[in-house]
Amino acid sequence: MEPLTYHEKMNIENTLKLRGVLSELPPFARDYFRAMEPTTSSKTRISYAYDLRIFFNYLIETNPNYKSYKTSDFTLDDLDRLQSIDIEEYQEYLKVYDASDKLVTNTEKGLARKMSSLRSFYNYYYKRQVIKTNPAQLVSMPKLHDKAIIRLDIDEVASLLDFIENCGNVLTGQRKVYYEKTKYRDLAIMTLLLGTGVRVSECVGLDLNDVDFKNNSIKVTRKGGSQMYVFFGNEVENALYDYLDLTRKAITPLAGHENALFLSSQRKRISVRTVEDLVKKYASQVTPNKHITPHKLRSTYGTNLYKETGDIYLVADVLGHKDVNTTKKHYAALGDDRRRKAASAVTLREPKP
Repeated sequence: MEPLTYHEKMNIENTLKLRGVLSELPPFARDYFRAMEPTTSSKTRISYAYDLRIFFNYLIETNPNYKSYKTSDFTLDDLDRLQSIDIEEYQEYLKVYDASDKLVTNTEKGLARKMSSLRSFYNYYYKRQVIKTNPAQLVSMPKLHDKAIIRLDIDEVASLLDFIENCGNVLTGQRKVYYEKTKYRDLAIMTLLLGTGVRVSECVGLDLNDVDFKNNSIKVTRKGGSQMYVFFGNEVENALYDYLDLTRKAITPLAGHENALFLSSQRKRISVRTVEDLVKKYASQVTPNKHITPHKLRSTYGTNLYKETGDIYLVADVLGHKDVNTTKKHYAALGDDRRRKAASAVTLREPKP
């Protein structure tokens, strides 16, 4: 029997989590999650379950009609009884609320997702005619404002990789020992992210046999579970070779992690959180005014690829975007260069002789 891949393990983990959350939701919610299973990922389903748990807890906390309820007590009649004003008040509540003695806030994106979860929930029962009303559909979704896309400039990319390669020269003691131990792994991860644009989850999910040096490609599992070959250039090739030859082959992984390409200091498959932390650690030293995450490295790659090729469909394909409009929104706009020209296009006063 072949060992489970990272993504198979994550699906099992999310499925078990979902079962736990479903035990805290009304019994009729199981029909909804069973129906959405064929068309959604396990990550999406557990996210929706968490969102709906917040909704029912909100009703118990704020609505006098349900103050004596447990979440499992709600029925479809209760769902049908709510009005659009109840949904609007819930949307307002989501902006800031207490959860287990901790203050929780939602960004525009987080607010929109939670409202989308509730809409989808209501739509399922309304379309099947088991409820007569659909108040969630009557409430306007929160407006999402465009944000400036943060990415690294070409010189910053070079500075970042140079820093990772050489910062050990100024370290001493235990910090230097740890740096030398992880240097080639960190450099390989950062070079791979910047040189292919793969998602951080795709990066940590890579197994040793997913790397094909004959064709200079890696096999990644995209969102939704589809697999795709992503090709890399010489810089990524060299960084991976160095890591495998100088670091990876000297490590004996813990049981269950033998196939993982990138390992943590605990000899387990490296986690998304660890990669996020190492990106932050290095980038903050090179570009302290930019909050750089693995997704920003992906944006950097997409931007550079589009500038070099001018082919938005190629960018969409390589990044694994299902809808090219998503790619156009983020990369084809690239208005910075045009706006920079505008700075000197209008003359306020003639130069003095």
